[in-house]
Amino acid sequence: MVTPWYPSRELPFRGAFVQAMVDATAPGLDRCVVYHCDTWVSPMDPATVEAVEAANSKLLRRAVRPVPTVGGADLVHLAVTTPRHQEFGALARNHERQLRAALGGKPIDAPVVHAHVGLPGGWAALQNARPGARVYVTEHATYLDRILAEPDARALYDELLHRVDGFVAVGDPIKEVLAREFPHHIDKVGQIPNPISFTQKRDEPVTRLRRWLFLGGLIPRKGVDWLLEAFAQCHAEDPELTLTLVGEGELRGRLTGRARELGLGNAVEFTGAVPPPRALELMREHDLLVHPSRYETFGMTVVEAVAAGLPVLVTRCGGPEETLAGIEDAAGRLIDVEENAESISDGYRELRERFTRGLDLEKAQAVLAARYGYEAVAEAHHRLWFPDSYRPRDADPVGGLD
Repeated sequence: MVTPWYPSRELPFRGAFVQAMVDATAPGLDRCVVYHCDTWVSPMDPATVEAVEAANSKLLRRAVRPVPTVGGADLVHLAVTTPRHQEFGALARNHERQLRAALGGKPIDAPVVHAHVGLPGGWAALQNARPGARVYVTEHATYLDRILAEPDARALYDELLHRVDGFVAVGDPIKEVLAREFPHHIDKVGQIPNPISFTQKRDEPVTRLRRWLFLGGLIPRKGVDWLLEAFAQCHAEDPELTLTLVGEGELRGRLTGRARELGLGNAVEFTGAVPPPRALELMREHDLLVHPSRYETFGMTVVEAVAAGLPVLVTRCGGPEETLAGIEDAAGRLIDVEENAESISDGYRELRERFTRGLDLEKAQAVLAARYGYEAVAEAHHRLWFPDSYRPRDADPVGGLD
């Protein structure tokens, strides 16, 4: 597998969904190696870019070593030196070159290569796969429109779609962009969601919606400004409410200052970024996930919350209305994307009123496990990768693959 995103000590959130996909699929494989092509951005002078890359290429051959990761897979982490503001097409070729350097100029020694994100991951995988290997790509990028707005990147993406053996989107929003921009390739584009673990349960069910939780980037697209204002409105009515914001981003300083202005110093906690296991623990320790994003391609956090027994208050921002289709009222409440705090605070009041009459989180969990659980997603990938040898789990007494 080739990916530009994977959790690291510095960025424990980034690529958690890729890690989950590895955890789900690797146990059914003879061997799985993940190449994490980590984009290291620096304001390099144009004259020094080639020299920096050449020096890094020499170091890569000595420095990259596989280490164990989830699911019994091996992880190879390599730094891709990148000048600031590099365009997406150039970035894809950059990942291609530096992955090849890390491989010592040899192709990836695997019959199947799966990449995450068309550019740069898919392009780097395609150009470094061995002859005859089957190459597949999963697209997650919420910024796909920006990639395709660049002529060079769009041309590479078109070629990528033409040459790969299979291409999957994680949700309808991504698939809709691809159908609009590349109608001549749409027959090749399938859909496989991100996998979610449903194995860990909370000790006690939620009884009151007092402890709010947000997980994600503290950036405008996530709607966190409006979340804080909505929380202040609801906290004025119920001083026992608390809000925990988990994540980092450009708005953290402003949000911290605004929380002080609103007199919420003891009610609002900023944890910074935390590793995925701790994020799941926090879900089991809180009463309500509030996810007011402006746009999501899938909305993995929302499904993880329901899996952890946490009701959700979430915007109809693309992914969540697809993932929660048919179980919206069982899992919590969906609200429209509006540029105000009242849509969130009113949604909370309505959910709080209905919560006293009961949701049906067990039903929601069962439906979501069948859609997005590890076993279901792994089966979909294995069927894609090994169409001639795959047998369903219930037809194989040892649960493996031919």
